[in-house]
Formats: sequence, C-alpha cells, structure tokens
Amino acid sequence: MSDADTKRRLATLALGAIGVVYGDIGTSPLYTLQTTLSHDGMKPTPESIYGVLSLIFWAQIIVVSLKYVVFIMRADNKGEGGIMALLALALRSVRGDARQRWLLAIIGIFGAALFYGDGVITPAISVLSAVEGVKVAAPNLGHWVVPITAVILFFLFALQRHGTERVGRLFGPVMVVWFIVIALLGLRMVVQNPHVLLALNPAYGVKFFFSHGLQAFIALGGVVLALTGAEALYADMGHFGKRPIRLAWFSFVLPALVLNYFGQGALLLNHPEAIDSPFFKLTPEPLLYPMIGLATIATVIASQAVISGAFSMTREAMSLGYSMRMPVVHTSREMSGQIFVPWVNNFLLIMVLAAVLGFRSSDNLSAAYGIAVTGTMTITSILALIVARRQWHWSRLTVIVTGVLLLTIDLSFLGANLIKIEYGGWFPLVLGVAIFIVMTTWRRGRELVVREIKQSGLALDPFIANIAEHPPLRVPGTAVFLTANQNAVPHALLHNLKHNKVLHERNVLLTVEMLETPTADLGERIEISELGGDFYGLALRFGFAEDPNIPRALAKCSKKGLPFDMMDTTFFLSRETIIADAKRPGMALWRDKLFAFMARNALPATAFFQIPGNRLIELGAQVEI
Repeated sequence: MSDADTKRRLATLALGAIGVVYGDIGTSPLYTLQTTLSHDGMKPTPESIYGVLSLIFWAQIIVVSLKYVVFIMRADNKGEGGIMALLALALRSVRGDARQRWLLAIIGIFGAALFYGDGVITPAISVLSAVEGVKVAAPNLGHWVVPITAVILFFLFALQRHGTERVGRLFGPVMVVWFIVIALLGLRMVVQNPHVLLALNPAYGVKFFFSHGLQAFIALGGVVLALTGAEALYADMGHFGKRPIRLAWFSFVLPALVLNYFGQGALLLNHPEAIDSPFFKLTPEPLLYPMIGLATIATVIASQAVISGAFSMTREAMSLGYSMRMPVVHTSREMSGQIFVPWVNNFLLIMVLAAVLGFRSSDNLSAAYGIAVTGTMTITSILALIVARRQWHWSRLTVIVTGVLLLTIDLSFLGANLIKIEYGGWFPLVLGVAIFIVMTTWRRGRELVVREIKQSGLALDPFIANIAEHPPLRVPGTAVFLTANQNAVPHALLHNLKHNKVLHERNVLLTVEMLETPTADLGERIEISELGGDFYGLALRFGFAEDPNIPRALAKCSKKGLPFDMMDTTFFLSRETIIADAKRPGMALWRDKLFAFMARNALPATAFFQIPGNRLIELGAQVEI
C-alpha cells in the first residue's frame, strides 16, 4: 500500500472514529457545566466558574489524554481494547496463580458489568439533554420531550443492524460539523471575555477545593460528566485502531471541547443567570432551532460509542467463557471487529427506554450517571497497572507513582458519585450487580458442567486398548467427537457405540480452546496427537476476537498430516441438559436454575462453531450440578 493510500485509510478511520468513538464525550458540553454549577447549592460565581473550568480541563488532560489515549490504549491485546481484553492480558500475567486469577476475574467482570450500566445511561441522558433544548426555544412544548426522546432512541437501536462501518460513514461528517460548530460558538464568547482562559492554570482548581471544601468534592460528580466516553474510546479500539483514535483526539476533538467549555464559562461570567442552559444560550437566537436539531443528531451519534463498545465486549466475554453464547452478525468485510449482537441491542433498548420513562429529565439522570463510569475507570486503572508491572516490566517505583496518581483521581471521582446513590445512582449499580451475577453464574456453571463430565467419563487409553482387543464393526468415513476432556471417552462416542454397535474407520476427539489473546498464532492453532487404533486427538485454538469456524480450521489440518474430506466426515456432539440439584456442591439452587435457563436459551455450540447441520449428529446427555 502506497503512502498516499495509507494516509487516505488513516484519514477515513479517523473520520469514522470521530463519528463513533467521540460522540459520547463530544456531547458532554450539553449538560456538564450546567449540572456542576447548579446542583447542591453551587452558584455560578466567578470563583466557582474558574475552579470548575480548571477541573474540567485538567481532568480531560490527565484522565482522557494521558491515562486513556496514551497509557491505557497501549494495553491493546493484539489490537483489541476494552475491559475484557484488558482482563485477558492481566490474567495471562498471573498464569499459574489460581487465587490471583480468581480475584482479577471477579474485579474485571464487575467492571464489565458496570460498562453495560454506562451503555444504558449514556444514550438516555445524551438524547434527553439535546431534546430539552426545545424548552429553551418553546417552553410550552416541554411535555413532548420524553416522547420525542423515546422515538429517537428506538430508531437509533433499529439502525444498529446496518453495522458500525456504515454508521461511522454516516455519522463521521455530522460529528465533524458538530465539533466545528461548538468550537466556533465557544471561540466567539472567549474572544469577548478572554480572561476566562486564566482557568487553564491548575491553581484555580486547587483554590476552588480549599475555598469550597465539601461542595467542591461533590462538584467532582458533575466534572466527571466531561469524561464520559473515555471507556468507550478504549473499548472501540478494535473497530478503528489506536492511531486514528489518537489522531482524532489531539488534533480535533480536544481543542473543540476546550473552546466550548471555556466559551460557556465566559458566558456565565457575564450572565450567571444563563446557568439553566448555558450551552443553548451560547447560541445566537436565530440559530437556536438548527442548533437543537444538530445537538439531537449529535447525541444520537454519541450513544453509538457505548453501544458498539458493548457489542465488542459481549463477543469477548462469550469467547472467554463469561457470557452465554449469542448470535453475532459481522457487518464489515474489512474489519472483523465491526459486529452487531441482536440480543444485546434489544436488552439495551429496553433498559434505555425504561431509564428515559423513569427519570424523565437529564437533571434526574445526571444523579444516576457517573457511578458506572467511575467504577469502570477505577477497575481499568487497576488492571492496567498489573499489566504494566507483569507484562511491560515497569519498575515497582514507576507503577506505584503512576498508580497513586491515577487511583487518587479515579477514587475521588468515584467517591463524589457514591453520594448520588439515593438520588438515582442506585439504578446503574443494580443493573451492574444483576449483570455481574449473570456473568459469574455462567462462568461457574460451565466449570461445574465440565467437572461433572470429566468425573463421569471413562479413561480413554484403556478404552482404545479394549477396542483393539475386541474390534467392533467399522464403517467408512471420519467421526469427529467434540469433547472438553482429551483423556476421557466422549459421551457421544459411547452412545454411538452402544446403540449403533459401530465405529468409523477414523475417530477424532476434538477440543476447542479459546485463548486469552484476540487471535491465535499460526503455530498454536492446531495440535494433533495420534492415540492408536485410528484414534486421534485434535486441539483447535482460537483467539477471543476470532470466529471459531471448525470446518475452515479442519481444512488446514491436511498440512499437519490429518486430512479431512468434509463430505465424508460426521460430527458427533453431546447436548447437555442441565439439571439443578440442591444436594450437589457448587452454586446455590437459584443460581443452578438460572444457569440451566441460560444454557437452554444459549446459541447451540454447533451454530457457534459453524458446524454444518447436515453433517451433525447430536446425542442428549443429562448433567446434574
């Protein structure tokens, strides 16, 4: 690819990143300053305006620019980002230590569960805050805000099936216009009152804390709204790549955001009464309706970042064994990371509409916002520090200094938002805890099923020896038995021999392993072992960001000395029916029943592994847990 083609490709991906990745953080000026300077008795005095602007600016520099764009995005797992990819990296760094792996898995799963809470609150508050601009232009139309918001969100989620790539092409140019417009609006007011730029000095933020005390700490719960979207930025890295995301942030998005925030601050210095809607009152009156329309479109786009991030994280969770299998639709031929997960899309739609109808205003939702974001941010910092120490071999002193800086900021934001629990912060917490229970139940349930299968299985070596001594009738062809234990006889093989009284000429015991990396290296994808008596052990390994396509992988086995003719190959699979048994050790009975319900409704392994239905024989087996 020529330099010109490379630059064109980079520009195209950067444009798509502006449309998808930066929509959330790009629309935060709609509500951040208004929420921070008007809640909990705060007044828009010059001192508080300078202090809050300073906090917002340095939070974006330290948290978004340094922590996420520079530090966290370095922790890519072969190009994939997001908390599940980071968890996989951290787990690889403590391989062999079961206790540490268990603790990291619990922390990472809870962070992932909170991210889904963010995916619910972000679309609701973003679109509501934009549509509420109608109340500034025409106060008598205020009762239409909630119905209009619900309709817009419904169409947003309906659009998801067309894919991130098409959505990015559509949204990218719109968001470019958005950032240019908000930058110009802010610049216009900054030119009129340039003294507002004094807030770039961090001393104003420090002075604000000393002069306002607890009120300043509570204000951090509003300042964090300026950072929403940073976690989605990392989660969407697999969609666009780190270089386009970094280019878009430093050269375009960050300058536009700073100009708009400081423009709102300049307006409030002259007109503190504009605190009820500083963003829209920054707009000249003749342009107010077009600005409301542009803001509404931009907030629809803002929701895209967390939605596409939720899709990516769900696929990673499925592959790593933390989520039940669901259908995944690929929406791009060029980027494997661009996917659509219908079940997740429908779940988010239902919960987002429930949030809009329940809270009914962006002011009410701002109390619910922040806890999920700051919780996930804190967990991301912890996992990234472990990776820096164990994988990148940073010195202990460097990790401690970096950790103190990042965690002090993260925990301050988290603490400020915990105060909001009784005012709506309970909503994302309850949602996060529910998802955490579901994910851990699936993980533990699968472990119990595998344990039961291994304990009840016959040893393989004596079985093969017995077959050699008392050979049954052999039929032409190859039989492939999917199994989780290469040392035991698969249930499907026993049932086939017991009921049909025959064996195939060649029998392959196939195990599929999902690795803690997005893609498997060529040397580890296929491992073949000859077991004797025309029995073979075959291990196929896939990365958590890959599609485990078994027929395609088998076609490559001929180079390893085990050729497959798919027309002469039959797949045998035991489909387990889970029976909850309160007398067996493991999980509580209600979790056993929850796991059994999920197992019944999960995508069949045959579909997940893309095994053709006309070459498949499924045999049932009951497993008590």
